[in-house]
Amino acid sequence: MANLLIIGAGGVGSVVSHKCAQAAKESGAFDKIVLASRTLARCRAIAGSVKERLGVDLEIAEVDAENVPQLCELIRRAKSDLVCNVALPYQDLHIMDACLECGANYLDTANYEPLDTAKFEYKWQWAYDDRFREAGLTALLGSGFDPGVTNVFAAWVVKHELDEVNVLDIIDCNAGNHGQAFATNFNPEINIREVTARGRYWEHGQWVETDPLSWSMDYDFPDGIGKKKCYLMYHEELESLALHLPGLVRARFWMTFSDSYINHLKVLGNVGMTRIDPVKFHGQEIVPIQFLAALLPDPASLGPLTKGRTCIGDRLEGLKDGSKKIFYIYNICDHEACYREVGSQAISYTTGVPAMIGAKMIAEGKWKKPGVWNMEQFDPDPFMHDLNIYGLPWKCVAVDEKN
Repeated sequence: MANLLIIGAGGVGSVVSHKCAQAAKESGAFDKIVLASRTLARCRAIAGSVKERLGVDLEIAEVDAENVPQLCELIRRAKSDLVCNVALPYQDLHIMDACLECGANYLDTANYEPLDTAKFEYKWQWAYDDRFREAGLTALLGSGFDPGVTNVFAAWVVKHELDEVNVLDIIDCNAGNHGQAFATNFNPEINIREVTARGRYWEHGQWVETDPLSWSMDYDFPDGIGKKKCYLMYHEELESLALHLPGLVRARFWMTFSDSYINHLKVLGNVGMTRIDPVKFHGQEIVPIQFLAALLPDPASLGPLTKGRTCIGDRLEGLKDGSKKIFYIYNICDHEACYREVGSQAISYTTGVPAMIGAKMIAEGKWKKPGVWNMEQFDPDPFMHDLNIYGLPWKCVAVDEKN
C-alpha cells in the first residue's frame, strides 16, 4: 500500500480521486489518500462525492503547487509515498523538486511546458533522471490517455503482435456533443495552446513541421462512430515513442475537431484572443488566452451536458516474422456512462483512469524503478489488464492493408 497525494482538483483530479478510492477499496493499492489544490472548496466537493459514491474518506488540503516549501510541508505531513500530479503542466518541475526533497515518487499526465512559451517537450523532465535514480525514486511521465495509454498500446503491440513498428498514427476522436457554442473539454488555456501550436511529426529520423491545423484526413472510426475529419497536431508522446519504438520510420498524431470549433478558434486567433504574451489593458497586464479561459465554460460543468463517445487509439504498421502487418488498437468511452459513474465526462475520465492505474503500478511495485520514465518503457501487460478492470476496455484488430 502507498500513501497517495493527489494535486489538482479539476475534472481530471475528480476522476483520479474517485478511481483511486475504488482501487483502495477493492485491491488495497492505496492506504491514505489526500487531495490537495489551491481551491479547498473544490477538494471538499470531490471528497464529498467520493464518500457518497464509494464510502471512502479522502483527506483534503490547500496547497500552492508552485510553492516548493508548501508542497514539502504537505508531503511530509501526509507522509506521502507517491504524488499524483494532475495540476497544470507549468507546475510539474516544482512538484518534482518537492518529491526529490521529501523522498516521494512522482507521476503526471502531461509534460512540463514554460508559462510563456507553447513548447511541448520532455527535455526539462528527462534532465531529472540522474537525481531520481540517485534518490531511489520513480518518476512516471504522461500517465494519461494521450500521452499514456497510447504509449502503452504501442508497447503492447510490439510485445505481442509486431517485431518492429514502421508507421504509427495516434488518432484521437471525440464524437461527443455538449451543446455549447464553443467550449474545451479540458483546461481551456492548455487546450488552446496545444491546438494552435505548429504541427510536427517524425519521419526518417527528423521532425517535420506544419502550419497549425493545415493537414487533415478523414478516418472511419469503428463501432458506429463513422467517418470524421482529423487534423495533424504535435503531441508529446511522439517524442518519447520516436526514441523507444524499434524500426520507427514515421509517427504522427491526429485529433478530430468540428467545423464549428475550428471556425471559432480561427476567429479568436485572428483577433488576438489566443495570444499567450501579456498585453496592456487599462494600465494592467493581462494574458489574452487566460482572459478567454475565464470566459469559457468550466470543463467540469460539461459532464451532465455531454453525450456521445470518444475513440482513441493507435494504428501501427510493421513487420512480424518478416511479413507486413497492420493493427488498430483502441478504446471507446461513453460520456454519459462516465458521468453516471464519477460525475465527469469522458475526456476527464480517459485521463483520470490511466493516472490512477499508473499510480497503482508504482504502489504495487510493478512499475517501480529509480529514474524518470515514459510509459512505453515498462511491461505493458499489467497496465493493459487494469484498463479492462477499471473502465477503459480496449480492442486490438488486424487491419486489411487496403484500409
